Amino acid sequence: MRVLVVSTYEMGHQPIHAAGPAAALSARGHEVRLLDLSVERWDPGVLADVDRVALSVPMHTAARLVRALLPRIDRPTCCYGLYAATCADLADAVVAGEYDDAVVAWVETGDAGEAVQLDRGTNPRPLPERAALPALQRYAHLALGGDERAVGYVEASHGCAHRCRHCPVPVVYDGRIRIVTEPDVLRDVDQLVDMGAEHITFGDPDFLNGVHHSRRVVQAMHERHPQLTFDCTVKVEHILRHDTVWSEFAAAGCLFVVSAFESTDDMTLQRLDKGHTTADAARSVALLREHGIEIRPSFLPFTPWTTVDQVRDLVEFVADHDLVGNVDPVQYTIRLLLPPGSLLLDEADVAATIEAYDADALSYTWRNADPVVDELQRELARIVEHSVMAGEPIPTTYTRVRDALALPARPGLLEAGSIEGRPRLTEPWFC
Repeated sequence: MRVLVVSTYEMGHQPIHAAGPAAALSARGHEVRLLDLSVERWDPGVLADVDRVALSVPMHTAARLVRALLPRIDRPTCCYGLYAATCADLADAVVAGEYDDAVVAWVETGDAGEAVQLDRGTNPRPLPERAALPALQRYAHLALGGDERAVGYVEASHGCAHRCRHCPVPVVYDGRIRIVTEPDVLRDVDQLVDMGAEHITFGDPDFLNGVHHSRRVVQAMHERHPQLTFDCTVKVEHILRHDTVWSEFAAAGCLFVVSAFESTDDMTLQRLDKGHTTADAARSVALLREHGIEIRPSFLPFTPWTTVDQVRDLVEFVADHDLVGNVDPVQYTIRLLLPPGSLLLDEADVAATIEAYDADALSYTWRNADPVVDELQRELARIVEHSVMAGEPIPTTYTRVRDALALPARPGLLEAGSIEGRPRLTEPWFC
């Protein structure tokens, strides 16, 4: 079969969720072409020599882009990935979870099987087919001081052991994880280094879900490539529970940790089943900094029950803990998504705020009981978008956000720490 594997967006990274299935298909003798529309243009002529089209849908933004593309494809289509179900009305087949073998089965038989696959599949996995993708230099880079470095993106596990109520992962994995074997991870790191990667992002929903596995991977990677730096994503709960890993991670090149703080309101954290408090989040910042590791928090400031004071508290928390340079400004504007299957839809007071399902946004629309909060979200979104488009520094954008919230000036705040020198990726999205 001649198969086109399409990625539309993977958080600025070279798309492993396209490279993996492409390798599995090639290993079975299929003729595979890869297309990444985040850096390449769509040309309808690409379909001329194609029998089937598989489309990667690992996240919400990718799903919206795929839905816009599907009506333009006149070949059998299969959408796969965490958000594949959102395309069930447009694609011929959808599969989520551990999808590589299911995509192969669909290409060969026309049947992908169950919509959610959780079997571990074939081990070892074929080496992801990265050579057919655009070079790493065309994707997000590590920004460190005035330097930028090419980044490779890998995963040491899939799924998550937790069931945070706003997260799309438990809708598919239901509190389970699937380990990517250590040799498979390291072989992929090896080829990324050969392609020019100087930094590795571990994209697991929580890198410490399988803490012993992750420690072995980090140690082995450092032994093979001592010059590499890396980052990973870890829940606050796990940052604190596994406090002994950070000295060895720092020694192995860990520069920063992405962590879903979400809120600085403890009741909201409890409702989301985050497993941490605001005080825990503050402790995690201090713990990582003891080892020279920065934290890059993600936030969910706007929910159906958010108040203006809660947004103010969140923005002040950022100042209190010298995080201005660590928080991408878009994080001050994020509004809760309620896609089909969201665990929050079971809550009566959340359901009472829902107005309709927005097929374009792939979320149920909701309205805060206080219209001032919804208007605040729109205002902050406008401020951040304008500031980013104008190329303003993060501290400037942060100041504009404070002003919109009528927060008092904090003299000396923006001189604290090396705000512009904090390590980050040049793509601000985390999920």
